[in-house]
Amino acid sequence: MRKTVLTSLLLMALHGAAQNPVIRNQFTADPTARVFNNKVYLYPSHDINEPDPAPEGMRKDWFCMADYHVFSSENLTDWTDHGIIITQNEVPWVQPDSYSMWAPDCVYKDGKYYFYFPSTPKGGRGFAIGVATADNPEGPFTCEPEPIKGVSGIDPCVLVDDDGQAYIYWSGMGIRGAKLKSNMKEIDGEMQEIALPQRPGNNAPASSMKVAGHNMEGLPDGFKEGPFAFKRGDWYYLTFPWVRGDTSNGQNPTETLAYSMSKSPLGPWEFKGIIMAEHANKCWTNHHSLVEYKGQWYLFYHHNDLSLQNDKRRSVCIDKVSFNADGTIKEVLPTMRGVGINQATEKIEIDRFSTASVGVSTQYVDTANCMLGSCVTLPSKGSWMKYNDVDFSCITDGYVIISAKANANTEFCIRENNAKGKVLARVKMTVLNEQGRFRRDMSGQWMTLTTPLEYTPKGVANVVITCEDKEVTVDWLLFKNRPKYFKPSFDASTPATPDEQGFIRRWLLLEPIKQDIRSNVVFTNTWLREAFAKTYFKNQMDILPKNGQKVKSGQQTLAWHALESENYNIKLFRFAERWGQQTYGSLFWAVTIIDCDEDIPNVRLAVGSNGASMWWLNGEEALLLEGDRRMVEDDGVSPRLTLKKGRNILRGAVINGPGLSDMCIRFIDEKGNPVKNYSIKAQ
Repeated sequence: MRKTVLTSLLLMALHGAAQNPVIRNQFTADPTARVFNNKVYLYPSHDINEPDPAPEGMRKDWFCMADYHVFSSENLTDWTDHGIIITQNEVPWVQPDSYSMWAPDCVYKDGKYYFYFPSTPKGGRGFAIGVATADNPEGPFTCEPEPIKGVSGIDPCVLVDDDGQAYIYWSGMGIRGAKLKSNMKEIDGEMQEIALPQRPGNNAPASSMKVAGHNMEGLPDGFKEGPFAFKRGDWYYLTFPWVRGDTSNGQNPTETLAYSMSKSPLGPWEFKGIIMAEHANKCWTNHHSLVEYKGQWYLFYHHNDLSLQNDKRRSVCIDKVSFNADGTIKEVLPTMRGVGINQATEKIEIDRFSTASVGVSTQYVDTANCMLGSCVTLPSKGSWMKYNDVDFSCITDGYVIISAKANANTEFCIRENNAKGKVLARVKMTVLNEQGRFRRDMSGQWMTLTTPLEYTPKGVANVVITCEDKEVTVDWLLFKNRPKYFKPSFDASTPATPDEQGFIRRWLLLEPIKQDIRSNVVFTNTWLREAFAKTYFKNQMDILPKNGQKVKSGQQTLAWHALESENYNIKLFRFAERWGQQTYGSLFWAVTIIDCDEDIPNVRLAVGSNGASMWWLNGEEALLLEGDRRMVEDDGVSPRLTLKKGRNILRGAVINGPGLSDMCIRFIDEKGNPVKNYSIKAQ
């Protein structure tokens, strides 16, 4: 997430999947959110690593900020990065390479957007605050040649009142506020002379400066910065990061978010309390804004979730805010879940769960790289975690892909709404990894599992993962629609015919049988004959299955599916992805019924398969394709056969290890032309 955008013309869509932090291609802090043109625009500061070599005098392991980006979103989930809007060495009044582009703000008034930002001025002391203007919320912005006179400090915030009067607030020598003139670039009012504090060890004469505005009265004692003012109803709110802890004896407590209320934009203020308590991990700062969007209020704030070893590299988070009847703000508990609604097809990072049972724990997948995210451990049978607000309206015929680790054969469920809710999918840890290779020592190894959905919720639902057995650790999951390689519905009782090229598209396929296959190079004639001679399920060479009929194969209970392929080649891998857990290391059984009005002699069965396969017509072996094959049309051709008048049963078995699997089958005459004068049933 340390990407540098080199041009302000570059747009990048960031998919945050409604989870905190919301920006993950770079570190962002001090977020000011504003609603412009029915979108939320986010103006944060931009934390970066210290340059190497660092400029002379730069403080090591401190805040380092060289530019500003702006982001926008219509759903608080998908954010567009509009790129850099201002960079330090292009601002006329900013000290070059000062890396002090701290918390900004942006407001709209009379057809213009005004961007306010602090930085270190050339040849000056402390911070000044500048203004840049634009015709659009994402820029391009043009900077004023000089900062605002009389404003010495950081963290500007501007409130445009209902009557059009604008007020500016900033921190530095306390939190101060003042009216702005109609041009939005100058303080409206007289300035006062104040004495500047002496620097330690400096024997220079005392100095003073003219400062605009006045201190905001009625705020609590203790360090305060980052003011953000807004109006709701007839109440004005002045919110701010506040250190309420004891700073004596060298202690360095962290910041809360606090607020005061008033009936006037410049106070006096009445302190009301805490919006958000100190971060549990002692992240030193917090900084924020509050905004109403589509009828809901939100708190934007920052935390160092993606840089736990460095609280000067922060990331923006969002949580919902609510108010009491008297206008006071209810305390906000930070969540990893964040806000917004996930589409079921977006990756759900399950450590961002909404709630969980006692004992559920999170840990980073890799503590050396927090940006790889975290995983969650369900310690025992009965433990659970809930992830709220997933929209399943995009899923019509789906399956789930989930990354997890546990001992072999450990089971867990994905349920709807609560720990006793309807089962969406049952997951059992397999013995195959995502490359299809067998793991005899798979305990504790990450697996990517594919499981069909037993049930699909209607609309928005909560997703709950429940431990049904022993300890299981989950990283992420997402839902997908089953690929449309097969016709969604057809009348299996109505006969079909071969396609124009003679390929048979209608089959009864059995869900894949698990196989221990490390490599397809084992597919020799002898090995295959032994493999295909085994009995995998009862009556495997005589069964005429019905759609949905189930058979038992070892520990597996498998179902037959009557299918009609949309392609001439039957995508067995996609069939497995859609209806079974076993996508690699699989043995597929196929049956179709061929009805002929008369004998059709001297035909040949022509087959292509990936990998090896064996075929039987009316109980007699017709063709064996050995070796590590790729599906090629008519890759193997049988000796002469006769399709007899009446019913003929064609059976096939395709076996594969790593890699995709599919097959294509037809009958050809002695000249290689397709034979098509028969009908096909799969029921």
